[in-house]
Amino acid sequence: MAILTEEQARALMKKALSYSKADECMISLNGGDSANIRYARNSVSTSGSVGRNSLAVSSAFGKKLGIATINEFDDASLEKVVRRSEELAQLAPENPEYMPFLGPQAYDAPGKTFVQSTADMTPKQRADMVQQSLQVAKDSNLTAAGFLENSTGFSAIMNSKGLFAYNAGTDINLSVSLRTQDGTGSGYATRGFNDASKMDTLAFTKIAAQKASRSSGAKALEPGKYTVILEPAAGIVLLEQLYGSLDARSADEGRSFLSLPGGKTRLGEKLVDERVNIYSDASNPDLPAQTWAGDGQPLKKVNWIEKGVVKNLSYSRYWAQKKGVPSMPGPANIIMDGGTQSLEDLIKSTEKGILVTRLWYIRPVDPKTLLYTGLTRDGTFYIENGQIKFPVKNFRFNESPIIMLNNLEALGKSERTISGESGENALIPPMKIRDFTFSSLSDAV
Repeated sequence: MAILTEEQARALMKKALSYSKADECMISLNGGDSANIRYARNSVSTSGSVGRNSLAVSSAFGKKLGIATINEFDDASLEKVVRRSEELAQLAPENPEYMPFLGPQAYDAPGKTFVQSTADMTPKQRADMVQQSLQVAKDSNLTAAGFLENSTGFSAIMNSKGLFAYNAGTDINLSVSLRTQDGTGSGYATRGFNDASKMDTLAFTKIAAQKASRSSGAKALEPGKYTVILEPAAGIVLLEQLYGSLDARSADEGRSFLSLPGGKTRLGEKLVDERVNIYSDASNPDLPAQTWAGDGQPLKKVNWIEKGVVKNLSYSRYWAQKKGVPSMPGPANIIMDGGTQSLEDLIKSTEKGILVTRLWYIRPVDPKTLLYTGLTRDGTFYIENGQIKFPVKNFRFNESPIIMLNNLEALGKSERTISGESGENALIPPMKIRDFTFSSLSDAV
């Protein structure tokens, strides 16, 4: 029962709503099926599947709100969870920032978030895809570890004011690391799609295998400032610190890198290179997303940074009302415009620099400047005269995405990638950056 159709979800939530005695009531319903294969040391270690469903009831009396959840959907259980949410609401203190629930909304038609062939994947299909990945490792005399997962899910909301929204989606994600037999070389690849037919585990594992084979015997370079080419899997973990922090309230309250003295903000200010355009668009065919936020607000296409200028900040409904501006939900997805060059073109155009496959273990240093630290890993290479010359030992870096995007030299073609930190997908380009700060060496591979 994990995946409910729109009609089934509507009927179930309508039934739950019929038990409500609160001033306002909202039902949130979500569920999904996922299946995976995990492999290590060139053999499958685990496989499994998970089905889940959850219904949450939010009941409000004035500004007092109570929430209760359940995963049993018979009539008695539905009535019980509604009563429980009402009891909790009566016990709760008034919330001064409570906002009444929304009425019916108009939503844009969603992109193709759901692909039937992905939902219909069989254990054999997953096993065949992993077998291709493992064969690359064996043929290359490398050791592979990876994780392949496909999932199908839905989410829906309904409230006592007539609001209803529903969305279903599918995903397939791969992450794979390959090591040399002596453990001194490592390569990595990660990809995610809504459509399983785009998941070429053979080709993506070959990329990781090439990096692993070429990264053995790395040489140490002095830490310092270098021109770097950040592949999408590396760039995303810094970029998400930027676009995930475009929040109006924290800026207004002086807690953000966007804050200015006197309660002012950097909204409307040119913050980064004018070639930087970051936006959200649920209808993007390469990164489709649902068209409504968790509270039911419609999600439209929004330019967050346009030609380097901060164009919009997200406003909760409460903060928007307080400031007298329209509310603006956070992004449904993130897309950054790229250029026309391939990764190979960026390498060929580099006189001296470092190619970075992946950044990880990202930690904040100074939130007010978005300064972060972390490590390179899984394939770091020295470039000279447009060619990869040799592998280099990994570095610790100290860098801010703001400084990074002001030192932008070139952008490659945007592609869908997955953050190794948050697990979120985004559509971003490889980036060539000057004066990227490496602060020390790391012995990790």
